[in-house]
Amino acid sequence: MLKLILYLILMTPLLFNMWLLCNSIIVLSIIFILFYSKDLLSPSLFLNVDNISYSLILLSMWLSFLMILSSPYYKSNYLNYFLLMVMMLMISLIFSFMSMNLIMFYIFFESSLIPTLIIIMGWGYQPERLWASYYLLFYTLFASLPMLMSILYLYKVSMTNIMMMMINNQNIFVYLGMVMAFLVKMPLFMFHFWLPKAHVEAPISGSMILAGVLLKLGGYGLIRMQTIIPLMFYKYGFFWISMSLIGAVMISVLCMVQVDMKSMIAYSSVAHMGLVIGGIMTMNLWGLMGSYYMMIGHGLCSSSLFCLANISYERMSSRSILINKGMLTFMPSMTLMWFLMCASNMSCPPTINLAGEILIINSLISWNSLSMLLLAASSFMSACYSLYMYSYTQHGCFYSGSFSYSSGYVREFMLIMLHWIPLNFIIFKLSIMM
Repeated sequence: MLKLILYLILMTPLLFNMWLLCNSIIVLSIIFILFYSKDLLSPSLFLNVDNISYSLILLSMWLSFLMILSSPYYKSNYLNYFLLMVMMLMISLIFSFMSMNLIMFYIFFESSLIPTLIIIMGWGYQPERLWASYYLLFYTLFASLPMLMSILYLYKVSMTNIMMMMINNQNIFVYLGMVMAFLVKMPLFMFHFWLPKAHVEAPISGSMILAGVLLKLGGYGLIRMQTIIPLMFYKYGFFWISMSLIGAVMISVLCMVQVDMKSMIAYSSVAHMGLVIGGIMTMNLWGLMGSYYMMIGHGLCSSSLFCLANISYERMSSRSILINKGMLTFMPSMTLMWFLMCASNMSCPPTINLAGEILIINSLISWNSLSMLLLAASSFMSACYSLYMYSYTQHGCFYSGSFSYSSGYVREFMLIMLHWIPLNFIIFKLSIMM
């Protein structure tokens, strides 16, 4: 474990060279894969990599590299500060996934908020980014303070902060305090108002890491809390499942009336996270594994959709679906990328999203057969808004009427394919994920 921490610390001087930093993050990912496969990471009670955190740490590293790759236009705007924020964010995410100590987990969980806020406030587009970052800050903090009190109470009762050694507690207030912070982070329907605002106002790199990894912190936290207070999850899970399934259907309908591409992708994230919450709360092995696969798949898929929306925004100076029409005549080669990613968003084979969705649907129907109705509606609407976004942006009449043509850069195609390849090829060996 120490070798990874030392590597992260020694990467700090590379902040003055963007490509050296990218290469070192790739090397870090390869080292992590090789070391973990040979069981060279010695487990400890404070920092440990197990089957739950392994893929999420890898996802954090991979998306940090892709964040830098997606943002070459910050060269004039304080590039070193931007790279510093990416590094801080990556380190806080890796440590929060590694932490076995609840207080340490809480500190890193909260510290990931600061670089995200600075990225949104510093490199966002419109002046409304200030309001968006306030929403993000206060929603997260308001839900996290009860969690801190619950952790301190559990420490008093159990006399330890190590997750595996805590005594199972039956207090409803402790349960709500521990769970609400993660449900707001994911976010659950009715606590999701901060997410579309933050996504729309964030720069491309902010949207990528927000959709890719920061929402997964909530799911990871819920999986960890199940080991501490399983009986309370079993007792009150029905409430969160019904709320998330109803929310998934309602948000899917809301996606159909969005005109801003980023807003639509952000709302689709909320709908997918509703299914993830439902799968985790069934307390079922299939539900847990399905939710985990869907978190990884959604992290890659949603991040790449934000990249595509940004590529259109750079050419057309607008994110409106009404203006971004007929892109097939303008950027024909990028239309294939749009098709692949919209297909992944609606869980087409062979994406990992499909494996996750099959397991979650099985788990929820075995929990209660009535949930089949909401699941069917949610899956159908998911296909509807994905096809709606693809067909409206790529087909139709190009709005200016001019015979212009713009192929994408090699960097942009590489960026999308580096999302698409892991998303579709992991399904051949799902056992490495969990």
